Amino acid sequence: MAKNDLIGGSLWEQYSEKVAERMNNPRHFGELTEEDAQALNGRLIIANEGAESCGDTVRLFWIVGNDDEVIKAAKFKSFGCGTAIASTDMMAEMCIGKTVEEATKITNLDVEKALRDTEDEAAVPPQKMHCSVMAYEVIKQATAIYRNVDVATLQEKDIVCECARVSLQMVEDAIRINDLTTVEEIADYTKAGAFCKSCIEPGGHEKREHYLVDILARVRGEIEHENNPDGVVVDDFLTLSIVKQIRAIEQSLDQYVRPALAGDGGGVELDDVCPGDDGLVHVHIKYQGSCKGCAGSVAGTLSFVQKSLQGTVSDKIRVVVA
Repeated sequence: MAKNDLIGGSLWEQYSEKVAERMNNPRHFGELTEEDAQALNGRLIIANEGAESCGDTVRLFWIVGNDDEVIKAAKFKSFGCGTAIASTDMMAEMCIGKTVEEATKITNLDVEKALRDTEDEAAVPPQKMHCSVMAYEVIKQATAIYRNVDVATLQEKDIVCECARVSLQMVEDAIRINDLTTVEEIADYTKAGAFCKSCIEPGGHEKREHYLVDILARVRGEIEHENNPDGVVVDDFLTLSIVKQIRAIEQSLDQYVRPALAGDGGGVELDDVCPGDDGLVHVHIKYQGSCKGCAGSVAGTLSFVQKSLQGTVSDKIRVVVA
């Protein structure tokens, strides 16, 4: 079967030849048995992993040497898309010859890079990067079985970006250490949000506990509070004149909100600022560009704008779409 038989339309050129070849002819597809383990003087490990987001599932077979913990052989069986099969096949190959400890350090990014035809050209389209995560997770399962521990002890906590396996702490540290102000900068420094983009803001194909826009707004707010810069003091915001309130809000929008929205072709305009009956300052905004009519703008973007202004200007702000 040819590459263009597997992949239709304009996506054809976004897959590497290595991916297409392993879709057709996976080199390590199959299973290992106790007899195989005895022949190699090793222990048979069988691990299963599934991806709830797309319904793919994989079974990984390892034979681990009794004397040296080296993975002597690795095979897999899979129900899933071609990208998942190609990724798992490469993952199994990368495990062979490594110790169990070394195998646990293989990431889905390592698998994707190994599937590239050239060093600077991605092996799969960004929206398919999540397919390689299952290969990463099944290694953790196999390691947990081998060590007879709960797999939770091997997993990173608070993963923000599944595609690049980036943790919440890594994103927060990158923002603080490098003084990052946009989601695009976060992607450059950490790779979070660089692939399927579900972790950037609500509305992607997978629901997340943490989103980059919210993390950025929160951490930038914390930085502003810690630095205590000359300008608007949160506690004094309600006593400012309307002109100074508008100036502070516009400054925050320019620094934190508009750059993040511009990355997706969107924008926001300040329409009005007025006191509300609830004791809060109501900030009326209008969406621009791609934000207009976007399903995410109803909740996700509105929440992002409000959290940004509350974190950098005043917690007495409520954002309303005009």
